[in-house]
Amino acid sequence: MRILYIVTSLGVGGAERQTISLAESMAARGHVVAVLSLKHAEQELPFRLPAMRLNMRKTPAGLWRALGFARNFVTLFRPDILHSHTFPGNIFARLLRLFIKRDGMAPVVINTIHNVYEGGWCRKLIYRTTRSLADCITAVSEAAAKAHGSWSSGLPKEIRVVNNGVDTDFYTPDPVRRTRTRALMGTGEHFLWLAVGRIVRAKDYPNLLRAWLEVHREHPAARLWIAGEGYPDELTEGILLSGEADRLGVEWLGLRRDVVDLFDAADGYVLSSAWEGMPLAVAEAMAMKKPVVATDAGGVREVLGDTGLLVPTGDSAALAEAMLAVMSMPRRQRAALGERARERVLRYFSMESASSKWEELYTEFVAPREL
Repeated sequence: MRILYIVTSLGVGGAERQTISLAESMAARGHVVAVLSLKHAEQELPFRLPAMRLNMRKTPAGLWRALGFARNFVTLFRPDILHSHTFPGNIFARLLRLFIKRDGMAPVVINTIHNVYEGGWCRKLIYRTTRSLADCITAVSEAAAKAHGSWSSGLPKEIRVVNNGVDTDFYTPDPVRRTRTRALMGTGEHFLWLAVGRIVRAKDYPNLLRAWLEVHREHPAARLWIAGEGYPDELTEGILLSGEADRLGVEWLGLRRDVVDLFDAADGYVLSSAWEGMPLAVAEAMAMKKPVVATDAGGVREVLGDTGLLVPTGDSAALAEAMLAVMSMPRRQRAALGERARERVLRYFSMESASSKWEELYTEFVAPREL
């Protein structure tokens, strides 16, 4: 099959990383793959496949221009599948279908929803009114499917669920890497928590910081690393005043390309989100055998199962209590929790498994057209 993936950017967000991993996996399986990126990212992930970057502006003229360039690319590439991700990519794919239909091309259009919240009433209206332009809508979790189906088409059962996949060969614990990273970062033997994700409202870092104040009172030597793109001062709500981070054991690491090293260095992973689709970083932490404490947001429960601790969203006291519970566990118990977490990822959330499911779905829609 010839597959064209449409993604907002080639940046380091979870949806973007998942799309790139899927594209590379499909290419490794013998399919002809290319990627269409709507906008420029300041820092892009390493990518080895053909890609067209549209650098689309958020104006009607910018959209029209981008659709024209995309139409020319599609005419040359002639895909069997247009597989888009997130709201901008999904709507662009639907509009692109109108552009290429007059050229006699009719690739299958598959949209993927990556979150339980994709925007306000305007985006919901756009999704609903353009629904007929997609052949198939998928979601990364049952929670995302239910949330989207409740207002988009009215038929949640029409939305297929294909979970995100983790490259479990890449996300494998390495004791040498752990020792090296902790030495370089000056962590010593202190307990280290890691949180990964862009500094946006969905991740609810104020919730995490309020919980951390409680954890720090009990364990003043513990450390918290937060790795993600964005400006923390805008979303800390005054909980962590300027200059206090180091005193309280918090380190904002910014955008990082060595996240696997950070996972290895950490003793536990924490997610404080207000809403999620299926958090890829949680599955990656599980693959790295880390005990996870997470809020019960979106599809988190589906990923974590009984291999970690879940707390209500927005409940900082419960989040702190769960973090302290993990820290008080004997080392052997934390290790056993991590082992079970990796086993769960290997069984249900590997990239190999996800790629097989996508391949089956593509074939289901493409095969009838070839008869």
